[in-house]
Amino acid sequence: MTSHAVSYFQTKLEHEKIKCYGKNIMMDSVLKMTAKHKNPTPKTNQPLIALYCGSRSGNKPIYQEKAIALAQSLSDLGFGLVYGGASIGLMGQVADAFRQRGGQTVGVIPEFMLDYEIAHNQLTELHIVESMHERKAMMAERASAFVALPGGLGTFEEILEIATWGQLNQHQKPMMLYNVNGFYDALIAQLDHAVSEGFLPPQHRAKLIICNHADQIVGALARDLGEALGVGGHLTALRRTQVG
Repeated sequence: MTSHAVSYFQTKLEHEKIKCYGKNIMMDSVLKMTAKHKNPTPKTNQPLIALYCGSRSGNKPIYQEKAIALAQSLSDLGFGLVYGGASIGLMGQVADAFRQRGGQTVGVIPEFMLDYEIAHNQLTELHIVESMHERKAMMAERASAFVALPGGLGTFEEILEIATWGQLNQHQKPMMLYNVNGFYDALIAQLDHAVSEGFLPPQHRAKLIICNHADQIVGALARDLGEALGVGGHLTALRRTQVG
C-alpha cells in the first residue's frame, strides 16, 4: 500500500473516531476552529434569535415591512439578534431595527464576503471568521432559536442545514419559516412532498414550524423558550396582540 493510501485511510479512521465520540461532536469540532480566531469577547446578555434573511430587500415593500416589524417585536421582548453581519438588504434592516429598540446585535461574517456584503459597523459584536462553516456554527451556538425570513440561496441553505442538524440531534432549538406573503409556499409544498414520498420523516418535518404572521413566531417562542429564558410573561402577553 502506498504512503498516500495509508495517509488517506488514517485520516478517514480519525474522522470515524470523531463521529463516534458523541452526538454533538460535529458542531463542537467546528466551534473549536472558530475559537482559534481573535474575535471580540462576547458582550451580550440577552437571549439571541438567529434571523436568516436576504442581503437584498426583495421587490415588494411587504418583505421589508414585516422583517422590521418582527425585529422590533423581538427586541421589545428582550431578545437580541444574531445574524450574518451585513448592513445591506433585509439583513441590515433587521439589525437596525433591533439597535433602534435597544436590542443587542451579533454579526458573523466570513472575511472573503466583505467584498460582497458590507459589514455592519455599529453592532454589539462583529465576528469576522474564515469560512461559511465557522459562520454557521457560531450562529448556531449563540442562538436560542432560528427564524428564516425571505431570502435567496444562502437563506434556504441556512435554515435547511439547521433543520438537518436538528434531525441529527445536534440541537433541540425552535426552527421557523416566516412565510411572508406566501414566500415559502413552494418550499413548504416540497417538504410535504418529501414526507409523502417517504424521504422525510413526518416528525422531523413537524420540527420546522410554519408561521404566516409574526404573532405565531412569538407564540412558538413563548411555548418553547419563555419559561427557560425568564421572558414567558412578556411573550404570553404579546401573543394576545397581532404584531405582523
